[in-house]
Amino acid sequence: MNVKIDTKEKFHVITIIQPSISANMTEEIREKLNEVTENHVKHIVLDLAPVEKIDQAVAVFIAEQQQNAYEQGRSFVICGMQQAIKDVFKEADLLDILNYTPTESEAWDIVQMEEVERELLGGEE
Repeated sequence: MNVKIDTKEKFHVITIIQPSISANMTEEIREKLNEVTENHVKHIVLDLAPVEKIDQAVAVFIAEQQQNAYEQGRSFVICGMQQAIKDVFKEADLLDILNYTPTESEAWDIVQMEEVERELLGGEE
């Protein structure tokens, strides 16, 4: 699987540079996600813009990983989904629960807003 990882100050942008993601690639995706969260930059922007086709099992896996990230106090935003990819998430009843944006820039904004939110909520406890 061809993946580009761009590390920013507060998050990683993981771009899957492949037109199709099949179910047997979930372990490779898991390894990449684990790899980037092992250092001090924990937040993830997953850029799916180059992806034209995705297996429903992978869509379920990505949604689960996003939920796990939020449970651990990390941001995980998906960006750049083509309509065919959104349709797969929608068919699996996952689109409404995903945190996704049209562009990478908007995903960065979400990560930064969530970080401020965590800081504010953390200060009240």
